[in-house]
Amino acid sequence: MNRIVFTNTFGVPDEFTPKPATAFVPDWYKNMDSYMSGDKSPDGNGLTTATIKRCMPVFDSITAGYIITTYVDVYVSQKDGTSISRSTGKKKKIKVPWYEWPSFSPISFHPVEQAPEHPMENGFPYPKWINPWSIITPPGYSVMFTAPVHRPSVFTILDGVVDTDTYSAPVNFPFVLNDIKFEGLIPAGTPMAQVVPFRREEWEMSIGSNQEIDSQNKVTSLLRTRFFDSYKSQFRTVKDYK
Repeated sequence: MNRIVFTNTFGVPDEFTPKPATAFVPDWYKNMDSYMSGDKSPDGNGLTTATIKRCMPVFDSITAGYIITTYVDVYVSQKDGTSISRSTGKKKKIKVPWYEWPSFSPISFHPVEQAPEHPMENGFPYPKWINPWSIITPPGYSVMFTAPVHRPSVFTILDGVVDTDTYSAPVNFPFVLNDIKFEGLIPAGTPMAQVVPFRREEWEMSIGSNQEIDSQNKVTSLLRTRFFDSYKSQFRTVKDYK
């Protein structure tokens, strides 16, 4: 079994230790019925009534890897500020997000000019979560840092991949507010980043031939032999993160 090591570099409370993503399954998913009818039965036209809750690709993405959370309350309010147009240099008065916290200094900032054309850019400096956790993976393994998937949040981190077998310093997470006018509390323990380890390998792309089409048709035919959990029972491999 491979091992991923999270080391607390500046003493945040143990309550906020990273955990497997299975510990953070979102309420919307847990509370949803598995079947549209409420019963495990076909719809009368030969189709399944399963909801997204029975979709293993969604479940496997929600539960992949580990979750790093915020470790101190952060309150966001709107303060009077000034914006400078990058095209004209003109100043204008605007409301700007203001972040405050009781301890640990969990946020710093990147100037917007460092990523002015990023699709998530919103005209404000990029706040950045200061991550206390260094991560070490076995040789040949990296991690992808991504926004916790299928989870509602007031912020979204900018994704990244780091070779954590050689780089073991903490990786910080620039983010944006999903609503730049948001005001309210981001409580300690909020999922911040999903950490998904993977093995680095060389890949080469090719275009499939009739042989691959025949193979795909056989898979599709087999998939359609069952009303319920066909992919799960016939094709899925369990992913285990402890």
